[in-house]
Amino acid sequence: MKLWEKGTTVNEAIEKFTVGRDRELDVYLAPYDILGSMAHVTMLQTVGLIEKDELPVLLDALKKLYRKAADGNFVIEKGMEDVHSQVEFLLTKELGDLGKKIHSGRSRNDQVLLDLKLFTREGIREIVNATLQLIDTLLAKSEQHKDVLMPGYTHLQVAMPSSFGLWFGAYAESLTDDLELLLSAFKIANQNPLGSAAGYGSSFPLNRQMTTELLGFSNMNYNVVYAQMGRGKVEKIVSFALANIAATLSKLAYDVCLFTSQNFNFVTLPAEFTTGSSIMPHKKNPDVFELIRGKCNKIQGVPQQIALIINNLPSGYFRDLQTVKEIFIPLFAELHDCLSVATLALEKLQVNENILEDPKYDYLFSVEEVNKLVLEGIPFREAYRQVADKIEAGEFQPEKDLKHTHEGSIGNLCLDEINTKKTVVFQNFQFEKINDALKKLIG
Repeated sequence: MKLWEKGTTVNEAIEKFTVGRDRELDVYLAPYDILGSMAHVTMLQTVGLIEKDELPVLLDALKKLYRKAADGNFVIEKGMEDVHSQVEFLLTKELGDLGKKIHSGRSRNDQVLLDLKLFTREGIREIVNATLQLIDTLLAKSEQHKDVLMPGYTHLQVAMPSSFGLWFGAYAESLTDDLELLLSAFKIANQNPLGSAAGYGSSFPLNRQMTTELLGFSNMNYNVVYAQMGRGKVEKIVSFALANIAATLSKLAYDVCLFTSQNFNFVTLPAEFTTGSSIMPHKKNPDVFELIRGKCNKIQGVPQQIALIINNLPSGYFRDLQTVKEIFIPLFAELHDCLSVATLALEKLQVNENILEDPKYDYLFSVEEVNKLVLEGIPFREAYRQVADKIEAGEFQPEKDLKHTHEGSIGNLCLDEINTKKTVVFQNFQFEKINDALKKLIG
């Protein structure tokens, strides 16, 4: 069944090519397509396009389909072009001509726009929750190991004292900023395109504000041409925000891989979190973090892929946009897996508490010695020269008693402040408003 079918048989090879992976990927959109139809028919009744006694019949049938889709039992049958065709076919099969009324005032163009936005909203919510769990794990590890010193590096050369409190806390705050960017992307995604039809509106007296409220959107895409132009743009913006989270995860994974090597020996993964070698019996490889790094680096390429697909398209709908779904929809599950596994592994990560006993790290404290001389009244450049001379002569003896007090330093990690930043950005997503609206719609 094709919603545009007019009696012409499409060449089989052409049909297979143009349908592409829609049947496979549209299964992920099914619950959202049905929610959109529920909001749409509710609005159609208020403007006289569906009779009052017809609405509860349609809603009851749609709710049954929604429960089926939410449970993972919705199937797009062979011969169906997409999820929109399948839903309308099932309604028509059950309700006859009444099922054919649901398409009034909309196009597959604004249907898929809506489906993708609802899918994206839910996907972002799941990513936010997974990121919050990782942030909480990092903050807990930071507090637990706040007094354990480790080397800090610049140019991969021993530089200054750091601590595991600083290291874990740095990634917690980085992810918090990543959520700020995701919040901006979420606000752009959380606008209702329904009613824009094929990108030029409808002569029906649609109530777009009503469907905006029914579906829990914070706003609508007012201009119907821009609503259609948002296809691809929203996916690019959201994927860029997700790529920032992936970039933070990739850097963290690189650190862990480096720090678990015998040459560093800063941290250790339990044996059950490592893999082995087929020929080297001693090997315990940090494959989990290597795969996180690889997957997250792949995710960082998605915004560029989407940009290349949509960059040279003029306004209006083009079938090129179908290919965006193939790289955008799987993005959420892959990043979610990386976040979840990283959280699990970091919870079990073991810290070496005696790293700085190795004399090769003595020079970490050279700046501390310079600062000590400055506090005694010696000009900084002269203090620097005195310490440098001691180092060159092999006479430098470090004092390892650190007294860092300023905000964000070894002695003042500001973990409560980072936690507050995290809480505030989460609250600004206002997921509860969306949940309330959809619960009311589903009944």
